[in-house]
Amino acid sequence: MSKLKIQSLILLILASIMTLHAEDGYRLWLRYEKISNEALINEYNEALEQLVVEGSSETCAAIKAELELALEGMLGKEVHFADKPTSGNVLIIGTPASSAMIRSLKAENKLQDLGDEGYVIYTTPYRNRKATIITANTDIGLLYGTYSFLRLLQTGQSIAELSVRDQPEIKLRLLNHWDNLDGHVERGYAGNSLWDWHTLPDYINPRYVDYARANASIGINGTALTNVNADAQVLTAEYLEKVAALADVFRPYGIKVYLTARFSAPVELGGLETADPLDEEVIRWWTLKVDEIYTYIPDFGGFLVKANSEGQPGPQNYGRTHGDGANLLANALAPHGGVVMWRAFVYSNEEPEDRAKQAYNEFIPLDKQFKANVLIQVKNGAIDFQPREPFHPLFGAMEHTSLMMEFQITQEYLGQGIHLTYLAPLYKECLDADTYAKGEGSTVARVIDGSLFDHSITAMAGVSNIGDDRNWCGHPIAQSNWYAYGRLAWNASFSAEEIAEDWIRMTFSEDPEVISILKKIMMMSREAGVNYRTPLGLHHQMAWHHHYGPGPWIKDKPRADWTSAYYNRADTVGIGFDRTKSGSNALSQYFPPVAEKFANLKTCPEEFLLWFHHVPWDYKMKSGRTLWDELCYKYYLGTDQVKEMQADWEKLKGRIDDERFRHVQSLLKMQVRDAIEWRNACLLYFRTYSGMPIPAEYEQAERTLEEYMKIDRKFLPGS
Repeated sequence: MSKLKIQSLILLILASIMTLHAEDGYRLWLRYEKISNEALINEYNEALEQLVVEGSSETCAAIKAELELALEGMLGKEVHFADKPTSGNVLIIGTPASSAMIRSLKAENKLQDLGDEGYVIYTTPYRNRKATIITANTDIGLLYGTYSFLRLLQTGQSIAELSVRDQPEIKLRLLNHWDNLDGHVERGYAGNSLWDWHTLPDYINPRYVDYARANASIGINGTALTNVNADAQVLTAEYLEKVAALADVFRPYGIKVYLTARFSAPVELGGLETADPLDEEVIRWWTLKVDEIYTYIPDFGGFLVKANSEGQPGPQNYGRTHGDGANLLANALAPHGGVVMWRAFVYSNEEPEDRAKQAYNEFIPLDKQFKANVLIQVKNGAIDFQPREPFHPLFGAMEHTSLMMEFQITQEYLGQGIHLTYLAPLYKECLDADTYAKGEGSTVARVIDGSLFDHSITAMAGVSNIGDDRNWCGHPIAQSNWYAYGRLAWNASFSAEEIAEDWIRMTFSEDPEVISILKKIMMMSREAGVNYRTPLGLHHQMAWHHHYGPGPWIKDKPRADWTSAYYNRADTVGIGFDRTKSGSNALSQYFPPVAEKFANLKTCPEEFLLWFHHVPWDYKMKSGRTLWDELCYKYYLGTDQVKEMQADWEKLKGRIDDERFRHVQSLLKMQVRDAIEWRNACLLYFRTYSGMPIPAEYEQAERTLEEYMKIDRKFLPGS
């Protein structure tokens, strides 16, 4: 790469830094605030008397720019780089290929089996001084190692004696942007699209660089730029030129771009009469189109495809299978090293089977039919990003096919851009779940990291919560979900608590009181959201269209599987969806130890009770309460938990910046109001079937059920 291009990249980074405002959330977890602990400052200054970064790539230029920004911010001193150490302790960053110093230390012996993205950070004597070494097999590995090292400083760790060896557990770690070419973001709650297609490729917004920095800092290495409800226009030369400009910005940060492919593109763009995946002209069209894409973007990652789902075209339009459709694209991409991520989110209102069973039924017969570069992208649960779902039965069931996880980062069913909801506990609940596919210990995490069935191409996707709002994610705490997703995609063994604590330290404060209070709020938030919306395994109880407020009464719509009554099955006997043998028998899709546990009312975890069972209103719960009283208890507990979160947040006044304090304070006020609406609306509706009163000790609803049913929110973001 030319020096001019490297300098341009650094100027882009510096330009983005200069536009920052004080505490509006723009800097995310890369704030690099001055460290207040003098002992740590002294330790860090002593260890970093000299800085040597060896390598001339754009990635090495990015490493230098990040170090300069971070160390000047945290240590309050001007940063200079040396060509080689002269005196004093030194930080040396380089690969064995780029650095004679690294070679002289035999560091390559430490890099075996670490691949292209792994890295080593260690402390060693060096010419009568102490050296901190960051080394890797590639410059991208160096970048990840640098961000890992800076995280140690940001979180107040000692760097006196380091011995870190790390690499990602999953190969492809992506964000999925549901961004449309017109700037609207489907299910986006943080403004419009980050991508300004109108000004690309001529104007490169500095935010694109900061986006790449943020992703690289948590190990995200891919981004699908466009909505899964795809627009074929993005595959035209006009837009490929724009995509190439973004790819050029992201490349130094190890991020590949992916595009959503509309299956009918050969008809819409190519003028063909069919998009049949077995038609020779269609095969030729996709082959030439993929070849064209790689002339613009030599490291293009591949396609993300939503087909034959919710009205999107696909191979079934022509009597073909998902395997036929995915393999068509896989064959075109294979010579270039690209992959196909084929979504398993398929269901049909015309299909009489329980919606929760349909993806499994469609994909299991195809297990041995997909090409090696096809990944089946499966949502964490079988319905649709609900506040709580059991893990999808496809995980562990397709031994011969690579399955990848699709998590929601944006909070479509969890309060969107208004409610404070930390999602790492949801992610962990799914990743740690045991499928029993090969006996005990066959966790979902082991399915998707390839270790259970020995798959080499592995992936995880997170549906992005990023928009053009100044603070990126709308709600200041929603940034934590982007951060947590990236950390867990790198290593699923991290705990939700430790991720939260690191994020708080880097994003808000080192103050132990702030960390304690905010971590308590975050760790409580997801369970609170489940309790005041859909406790005990209820699901899909939101209002029509916008999915923000409650609507357990929704029924008699053109699609039964988009209504709430389809799922709650409330009647005078009880409530819940029977998925045992006496009902839809969806439990048969799980391996026997899981199915047996869920099928038995006595052993089914109560958080999934109404997911798998239609339970009488007077059924006695473990608490000793009846189901109706337990339902009331959970709904009121949820609102009480949000009020507790609100009270705890008030304790942070004066301990964090006023701008973000007031922002979250206002949003929590809305969340309390919304939680009460959810609680009252759902219980008043379910009471019409239970015939039982809401216990007198609870605060009674001020509105009638009819009044709640008349609430009709319009023009909500992301709808």
